[in-house]
Amino acid sequence: MEEHMFIDQTKLIKQVRNYAEKISLTNAKTTAMFKNAIIDTISNTVEVQDDRVFIATGDIPAMWLRDSTFQVLPYLSISEDIPDLKGLIHGVINQQLDYVNHDSYANAFNKTASGAHFNPDHSNVRISDLVWERKFEIDSLCVPLLLAVRLYEDTGYAQHFTDYFWQTVDLIVDTFIKEQHHEHSEYFFERDVGPASDTLSNAGRGTRIGYTGMVWSGFRPSDDACKYGYFVPGNMMIVTVIEHLLKIMKEQRIDDAALSTKMNRLANEVRNGIERYGVVELPDGARIFAYEVDGLGNYNLMDDANVPSLLAIPFIGYTDERDAVYVNTRKFVLSSNNPYYYQGTILSGIGSPHTPQNYVWPIALAMEGLTTSNLNLITTKLNVISQTDANTKQCHEGIDVNNPDKYTREWFSWANMTFCQLAFHYLKLKGELV
Repeated sequence: MEEHMFIDQTKLIKQVRNYAEKISLTNAKTTAMFKNAIIDTISNTVEVQDDRVFIATGDIPAMWLRDSTFQVLPYLSISEDIPDLKGLIHGVINQQLDYVNHDSYANAFNKTASGAHFNPDHSNVRISDLVWERKFEIDSLCVPLLLAVRLYEDTGYAQHFTDYFWQTVDLIVDTFIKEQHHEHSEYFFERDVGPASDTLSNAGRGTRIGYTGMVWSGFRPSDDACKYGYFVPGNMMIVTVIEHLLKIMKEQRIDDAALSTKMNRLANEVRNGIERYGVVELPDGARIFAYEVDGLGNYNLMDDANVPSLLAIPFIGYTDERDAVYVNTRKFVLSSNNPYYYQGTILSGIGSPHTPQNYVWPIALAMEGLTTSNLNLITTKLNVISQTDANTKQCHEGIDVNNPDKYTREWFSWANMTFCQLAFHYLKLKGELV
């Protein structure tokens, strides 16, 4: 693709709308919700800026590296029918690479250097005017790579693999290597207001950890502070994206021995750390993945709706749905053993400490379906999500398990598009993906 490519957003909106009109899902309500969600993101959150694409998360005017990836990932399912979507996704990757190069420790960014911040936080460097929030979350650095990998593997498109891309991979890998030894890192983060989950303890450096080979993360994908510094699903994503990129480097004949050596070593060390420290045996003898560990013998057994999560392990690509440890883990997190699994008269599913108690997230409901090939379960999850939208045709952040008219975030594009991802999964299994 040319360095300054042209993305015709108006044309793309029309093409996506026309495509959506051909889709029929489980019932009229589910279909209507899909048609609204699939066009909503490209119409109302996307802003094309030359060969860069800024994507607002929805009701917050900033772009999260994580959210923006999952907001456009479902479009790959229809990119062969609408080839210009590949250019749109390439533009998103370009924007993400710029942000990572600007600050590899930040999780969310402004469209311009406006100086807007979620809060006047304190960190080891002055938080720049382009940064909305500087919470170090390892999945934030993984997701641009995940999007780049999926764009290539799903479509064969490779024009985003520029020298700039591989230079950014090098920066990300170096950041991960530094945070394998967080005790030597300069990074800290403190917030003077709000709940304790919005800041790091120990003068902004987080709780004490021991070396495991895994990469330290200050915060979870929910933007809440990690209880223990090694966030296991995020480390699984590191392994997955790096192993796929190493394969792509061979296929694309990327000759960078120093980078590939670092990547191989990092992936092996993180995988070994997960298998040694991230697997816990329950009293009944079942082995499951922990959500977080500290390398000192402590672990956190729970799951959170935000992706990457333990539920989402097959979606991340670390194992498949038949893996014995994943099967045990899934059973655990989809039960009352998980402190954030809620059951009510209307909904049952995984929520988050980020939202009120007894609020289930549609993202987690969709992920239950995205991590199985059971068509009946997938159909059920599509219907449940669409039936609990409070007649807004929007997927919310969290929904009260007893009253779907009570919810958080009216407009949350990531949730909308995860619902669309589930719809495409449903259509593919039925052989109806047109």
